[in-house]
Amino acid sequence: MTLFRDDLNTTIAQIQVSTIRQFDEEVSAIPDMVKLTLGEPDFNTPQHVKDAAKKAIDENYSHYTGMAGLLDLRQAAADFQAKKYGNHYDAEDQVLVTVGATEAIATALTTICNPDDAIIVPSPIFPAYIPIIQEAHAKPLFMDTGVNDFIITPQMIDDFIAAHPDEHFKGIILNYPNNPTGVTYVEAEVKALAECCQRHNLWVVSDEIYSELTYGSTHVSIANYIPDETILINGLSKSHAMTGWRIGFLFASKEMTAQMKKVHQYYVTAATTVAQKAGVEALRNGIDDALPMRNEYQKRRDFVYKVMNGLGFKIARPTGAFYIFAKIPANFQQDSMAFCKDLAKKNHLAIIPGTGFGEQGEGYVRLSYAASMEKLQKAMDRLTAYIENPANQTA
Repeated sequence: MTLFRDDLNTTIAQIQVSTIRQFDEEVSAIPDMVKLTLGEPDFNTPQHVKDAAKKAIDENYSHYTGMAGLLDLRQAAADFQAKKYGNHYDAEDQVLVTVGATEAIATALTTICNPDDAIIVPSPIFPAYIPIIQEAHAKPLFMDTGVNDFIITPQMIDDFIAAHPDEHFKGIILNYPNNPTGVTYVEAEVKALAECCQRHNLWVVSDEIYSELTYGSTHVSIANYIPDETILINGLSKSHAMTGWRIGFLFASKEMTAQMKKVHQYYVTAATTVAQKAGVEALRNGIDDALPMRNEYQKRRDFVYKVMNGLGFKIARPTGAFYIFAKIPANFQQDSMAFCKDLAKKNHLAIIPGTGFGEQGEGYVRLSYAASMEKLQKAMDRLTAYIENPANQTA
């Protein structure tokens, strides 16, 4: 028998599996569990996109594409960005097709990070960015956004950098609409952030994967203002309910794209060809496929927000994505992991502990309302029963 060797990359050895995934797997073993844990659309991929994939299989699109992806798909992605958000990219040398937004994040951060560079990580935040920064031997430094209802301001960035005078700040992560909080930014806020980041000479890794899911306002990309300093990430997972197809995009300057292409090449060679052909169809003939999903998500958001607000959860009203990030009522234990485990055990409802999104998430919980109204009604009934039971309260 071969014994496990402990002489591995020490950075990898210290990285933990996502709390989100760990918790989801743990509670899945409980019978009759209602899960609002993972951030995945409950809608199916549109039929015309599936038909395009079937056609691609029949036409033997089973070989490698170029490293950057099909030019047709890169052009469709560039056109989509231009029409929807006013961003203009040359499909030839400013767009990369990636294996989902996750690979896009890894490629972007690996490209910009040198050892000991500091990256501003607004927190609470989707955890995937953190180990990628660490793998590049850079430093994720966490800026607490809870002090301002999870909205980043230029003053917060100025103060954070001033408080760390010995650090070499290379960049900042922006994710909006945000996971886990659901907050997003209006035009004036985005412009002010752009000016601040440019003043501090920061690369902006802007993850805008939820850009099609905004409520009450149109998404504004920071790339409109500082295109040369922005590495823009997007994809088809949320806009077209294509999580399993793994199609993401990187948009950047010609010079930055050329560097990222080298990292991307050695990570994955190229994204799956059939999925790329489906992506062309999604962006060309399904440019507004997200609209009916968005309308339904908004109804669900309003329902869940109203119920949880009435139960005493403090919530910064989400204006995008499909998450509620809620402060646990003061008369319950504030250890979010203990709270969520107790809720799952007693009332068979699974939501994610706030600590899954960094230390700044302690005392909060996240739930995904990417679920049917029937499922959400059942979930809110179970949450209500738990909250209204005096035995579960600590004070």
